[in-house]
Amino acid sequence: MPTVELTKDNILETVTGSEIVLIDFWAAWCGPCRMFGPLYEKAAERHPDIVFGKVDTEAQPELARAFQITALPTLMAVRDRTMLFSQPGALPPQALEELIEGIRAVVAQDAAEMKDTSRQAPDAAMAD
Repeated sequence: MPTVELTKDNILETVTGSEIVLIDFWAAWCGPCRMFGPLYEKAAERHPDIVFGKVDTEAQPELARAFQITALPTLMAVRDRTMLFSQPGALPPQALEELIEGIRAVVAQDAAEMKDTSRQAPDAAMAD
């Protein structure tokens, strides 16, 4: 899946309507951003079930302020409108893959816990 340009007009819908969203905050003048961009694009192709968003901080300064971005690039992971990860600096390819797998593990663990809780609910109700 190609990356999605995030703006003030679509960011809320994107982070609400997607299970996992990675956001790359970048700017055209940022050398590390230009080096990280192609790696991020390739990761997006390898993981079509994850939304890979990009925020051009020059075009969307209000988003940069809202997310308190102080260094570029900054990579952020969001799930259910909750920030799971935020780190300035370009990640090497292996670290990006490890981050993605870690986020998947958190999501899977949360899903398993929700499933266990829903199974236990009837038993808990009978205990009263």
